[in-house]
Amino acid sequence: FLGAPPHVILMVGLQGSGKTTSSAKLAKFLKEKEKKKVMMASLDVARPAAQEQLKILGEEVDVKTLPIIAGQMGVDICIRAMDAAKLGGYDVLILDSAGRLQIDDQLMAELLQISKHAKADDTLLVADALAGQDAVNVADEFHKKVGLSGIILTRMDADARAGAAISMRHVTGCDIKFLGHGEKMDALEIFHAERVARRILGMGDIVSLVEKAQENLDNDEAEKLARNMEKGEFSMDDMAAQLRQLKKMGGMGGIMDMLPGMGKMKNQLKDAKFDEKIFTRQEAIISSMTAKERKNPKIIHASRKSRIAKGSGTSVQAVNKLLKQHQTMGKMVKKVKKMGKAGLMRNMSSLLGNAGGGKFPF
Repeated sequence: FLGAPPHVILMVGLQGSGKTTSSAKLAKFLKEKEKKKVMMASLDVARPAAQEQLKILGEEVDVKTLPIIAGQMGVDICIRAMDAAKLGGYDVLILDSAGRLQIDDQLMAELLQISKHAKADDTLLVADALAGQDAVNVADEFHKKVGLSGIILTRMDADARAGAAISMRHVTGCDIKFLGHGEKMDALEIFHAERVARRILGMGDIVSLVEKAQENLDNDEAEKLARNMEKGEFSMDDMAAQLRQLKKMGGMGGIMDMLPGMGKMKNQLKDAKFDEKIFTRQEAIISSMTAKERKNPKIIHASRKSRIAKGSGTSVQAVNKLLKQHQTMGKMVKKVKKMGKAGLMRNMSSLLGNAGGGKFPF
């Protein structure tokens, strides 16, 4: 960051673009990845409960939000937030401005007033990638009126929507700083043009996949699994741990986005209406087993299957399917054992080793 703190980031955009959620995601990113002391303030007095929403999200990501004072207008809140951030020694102040369903003179006049008092170091437009050409037009208007330093594109769950990023970059000359691709607070990633291009071309994005693994894999669980695999063992507890890690990494869809040549298979899963909630149900089945059953699934016969199905709210058929899946994975683990310790550690290291990261975009 350049200049004296706080570094002020003004978030702008239309109502419904995901501005408030993106503010919280960005705050979490700066706090956890950049080790910054962050404060957020909602300047939105037009949308009902907008300030309360940011407060709740702030509590979720453990980031301080400016206390709400009923009746204060956006500019006054901005001035109060600036004073509070300076007195509190905050590195970053994120201002979540009001939006409208469409651009109008009142919105722009308010933003210009806020921008004048905030003297923002960065003005980031939050735009919905689903809006297509409308989002491009919105970016153009905001840039002309208030001047943008960057863009956050939300709902970037599909590669086809990357066309909006290309058009916005061309029209405004501003960089795409971040991509939002889900509702969770960690569903925000730094925009890498080359990586997105590779995804569009169906070439995958292995670097992002490894980075995601580094962020989400539990080292203790990974080491425990490695030790068990070295012995040729794979219990139901190990399987449950893998299901949890898979969910953290965005499920099958999130991983397939980054694997080369997997776009077709992802579409097949979508056409077959593959339900990612299956991982949660499988976890529930494993949780309904006794410790003895989890360690040695071979003892699970008819009566035990019925009890497990009832306890997990599933069916005996679902229990049978999971047991068969575990058996298949167990055979694979025995093959891994034949690789020996050196081969196993090489494979684990390739997954967990340093892959480098993108430069912070501000």
